[in-house]
Amino acid sequence: MKVANWANYPIVDAEVRSFSSPTDVRERTADWNEYIPRGLGRCYGDSALNGKILSTLKYNRFLDFDTENGVLTCQSGISFEDILKVIVPKGWFLPVTPGTKFITLGGAIAADVHGKNHHSDGCFSRHLISLDLLAADGTTYHCSREENPEIFWATVGGMGLTGIILQGAFRLKPIETAYIVEESTKVKNLDQLYPMFEESMKYTYSVAWIDCLARGKNLGRGILLNGEHAGHNDLKTAKQKANPLTIPRKRKITVPFFPPSAIMNPFTIKTFNQLFYAKGKTGQHVIDYDQYFYPLDGIHHWNRAYGKRGFAQYQFVIPPKNSFDGLVRIMEKISRERMPSFLTVLKYFGPQEEGMLSFPTEGYTLALDFPLFKRTFKFMDELDEIVNELGGRLYLTKDSRMNGEMLKRGYPRLEEFLAVKGRLDRNDQLHSLQSRRVGL
Repeated sequence: MKVANWANYPIVDAEVRSFSSPTDVRERTADWNEYIPRGLGRCYGDSALNGKILSTLKYNRFLDFDTENGVLTCQSGISFEDILKVIVPKGWFLPVTPGTKFITLGGAIAADVHGKNHHSDGCFSRHLISLDLLAADGTTYHCSREENPEIFWATVGGMGLTGIILQGAFRLKPIETAYIVEESTKVKNLDQLYPMFEESMKYTYSVAWIDCLARGKNLGRGILLNGEHAGHNDLKTAKQKANPLTIPRKRKITVPFFPPSAIMNPFTIKTFNQLFYAKGKTGQHVIDYDQYFYPLDGIHHWNRAYGKRGFAQYQFVIPPKNSFDGLVRIMEKISRERMPSFLTVLKYFGPQEEGMLSFPTEGYTLALDFPLFKRTFKFMDELDEIVNELGGRLYLTKDSRMNGEMLKRGYPRLEEFLAVKGRLDRNDQLHSLQSRRVGL
């Protein structure tokens, strides 16, 4: 069958098998020389693609929920969407979430996902108590900071290359309501945004949308969105107050087919950016968690908007000392060469994470979506040179074309990771298209 991840590039012919118990895995993979585990496929590139794919989606049960202390234990194939349906009405929330709830717990661990609160709460691994890993030889390891710690820190952020993540136990965040107090601020340019972003570190959640095609005095203009979980006293309407831990149901929008790829071009994206910026308002609002954390989840198959050619995500982080000059250089290059990004999102990361291949390290991170034009990959190679020069690195979960040298420069614990993988996967069975490309 044809399989692609969220960016619809690349597309592979793959044999996909599922398992519903650990004993199934050996049987399902016995005749495979290599394979990769995969959940909901919301990574953007080829890190969960191979000619042989082991799907975790049928291994998706809740195992334990300590509602008093906020500790949840689940099998790896369960989605964040299903977790939220259970925990929010009980007064708990995910400690860290990316911009979609359509990911699995196993995927969150394998990518060591981050969110709008990394500067305050770190990556998902900071809240992970333990995980169970099934190695390629059939051995199961219970891993935590105290038990098999090397395997634990290789697996978080390890892109599924150390084994099959069977389950995880993690701490939740207590909440009074299912709403967020959002403070939005329109900013004229990067000169204005940068000090405001520094100030916004006092908020739990902070993110900025940027108009990537604005130039000159408007370079880096955007909208800064800070947020905190709303308390009972923050709620505004009678309906909110009557059901503080329940959010209203929304009508779903669907992109039903792939439009022509030419629709995503500098003119249309520039027009969208201008309208989005003009519509933005400065002020405080109370919105439900879906609106704040998952605005694009309300549009099913929004990835189809890029056409059948798909798109490429590019997310980098650069250290604080180089961040302002680096962001200016990259934003100027994007606007000068008219390489449009439909979604351009800026966040700040806190201190370096402990995972051997965890992406966040302290500094600014910018995520970009580039339609696949003939010159897209060449342009991204040129961005690599700037990121390298500034001491930055790229996010494996978003990558579809980085080379092995870029990986080596960005991840100083790479050899340590490879040593652990070598011990766990002696027959070199666990591989993705990405791992072969970058030498993992």
